[in-house]
Amino acid sequence: MKLWMMWKSLLIGVLIFVNFFPSFVSANKVMFTNEVAVLVYHHIDDQTEGAVTISSKLFEKQLGALRRQGYQFITMDQFKRFLSKGAEVPDNAVLVTFDDGYESFYTKAFPILKKMGIPAVNFVITNGLDSPKGTLLPSMSREEIKQMRKEFAGIDFQAHSDQLHAMKDGKPLLTNKVTTNGALETDSEFRNRILGDTRKCLTKLRDLGGAQAVDSYAYPFGSYDDQTMSLLQEAGVRFAFTTKAGVATKRTDPMQIPRINAGSPYIRPHSINNLIKQANRHEMPGLNKN
Repeated sequence: MKLWMMWKSLLIGVLIFVNFFPSFVSANKVMFTNEVAVLVYHHIDDQTEGAVTISSKLFEKQLGALRRQGYQFITMDQFKRFLSKGAEVPDNAVLVTFDDGYESFYTKAFPILKKMGIPAVNFVITNGLDSPKGTLLPSMSREEIKQMRKEFAGIDFQAHSDQLHAMKDGKPLLTNKVTTNGALETDSEFRNRILGDTRKCLTKLRDLGGAQAVDSYAYPFGSYDDQTMSLLQEAGVRFAFTTKAGVATKRTDPMQIPRINAGSPYIRPHSINNLIKQANRHEMPGLNKN
């Protein structure tokens, strides 16, 4: 009888602990090991929501929920070592990424990331640096990028092209030849255009000290193929991020890194956990066309 009462008291104690301290229990749960869930965001706006635009309140709640559930945020450098050298990463590893280089990263996302101590990387369309207020959505300035790098070393800035984040005749400029004055671009002209734009983008970010090593790229519109992968590598890109949903493993092709879209207003704080659990684990062999 005494033994039963002792076990009963212990069980009640455990139930009380789980009820009042669920974050402690979640924070010690291992969902995956030697994998990285790469999240992608674009724009943060507290007045207008859209397909890839969320509020700063939702963004902060998402990050807080992930942390309570036991996810651990890593830096871009940690992620690159994981893919290139097989270095260990924490259990439940998450990398936060942003695309496009909008000023809302500086005004809305960065203060939250800095406060919470969460590293992130922003893939910048560098032609916006020349006239930050002249783009459809204001872009980050060179001074803002330098300031963020100075205040929080966990923030990196990598490439999203200089002038290739555009389409002509409904086709992405990165993966398609363009016609000018009725003449279709030659193989040599296409090659020089892609190499030139990529090198220009990387150089601008390196001149700003955008990262310890500016060698990563997010494909504009998620469009890429074997030829453009090869050209980007020739220009100095070692890691490239897609819009394909999935979780990265040590066997993931570093030029075809999957990401999970978290920047939708329809993705509630606790929903990202389910998206990560359901995501494919990508080894991603070479493709002919995406």
